[in-house]
Amino acid sequence: MSDPAVPRRPTLDLRSLTPARVALGRSGASVPTRALLDFTLDHARARDAVHAVLDAARLASDLRALGLVVTEARSRAADRGDYLRRPDLGRQLDADSVELLSRHAAEPCQLAVVIGDGLSAAAVHAHAVALVSHLLPLLAEGNDVAIGRVVVASGARVALGDEIGAILGARMVVTLIGERPGLSAPDSLGAYLTFAPKPGRTDAERNCVSNLHKSGLSYDEAAFKIAWLVREGMAREVTGVALKDESADRAPRRIGTALPE
Repeated sequence: MSDPAVPRRPTLDLRSLTPARVALGRSGASVPTRALLDFTLDHARARDAVHAVLDAARLASDLRALGLVVTEARSRAADRGDYLRRPDLGRQLDADSVELLSRHAAEPCQLAVVIGDGLSAAAVHAHAVALVSHLLPLLAEGNDVAIGRVVVASGARVALGDEIGAILGARMVVTLIGERPGLSAPDSLGAYLTFAPKPGRTDAERNCVSNLHKSGLSYDEAAFKIAWLVREGMAREVTGVALKDESADRAPRRIGTALPE
């Protein structure tokens, strides 16, 4: 028996609390037409996000407008099909990119930022530049962290940032990348932070700030977390499981607003 002291709430109320597919109703033995059409549309958006091609030139131009030094690079994945079939190729730079980045190896680079398409170029197009614009003033506070170079990488997996950071001699790399699309969020952006990047680093040696999209983290929230992790990671000379994200303890009581639709 139900507890009479617990107020009953209609099942439909759940839909106001989550974008998950709950309380869809039914039509006979199936779901209603509207629910089926919504599912089909969201599935198509997710597939489109996975197969979308990164507009690296436009992204680089927008980043240069923020006053950043930007270089374009690409992985060994020859095309999108190659990228999806061979994840290992997305973790390695092609020969031309290695040569290009090596020319800047002698330049001081405290922090390198890599922006890669990952599994959702749509996420990068929608959020990367705005996130970086929110991150810059937080890193500039106290003049203690400077972005040495931004690399826009096509056909990128997370670990591609390790090779890029190693070539540039960066103390830390922040990789902003499109996350695997879900049916409720085809344009979710993630950030991965690695101290002393080099090929062979594992996920246990990275920190991740994920789910930046209109129903997830705002730009302000994500930028605050990333800036905190950058500073603490450099100060302690670690990232990953050795660096617990305690940024929430120091965040303003109210930070950020929802992303635009």
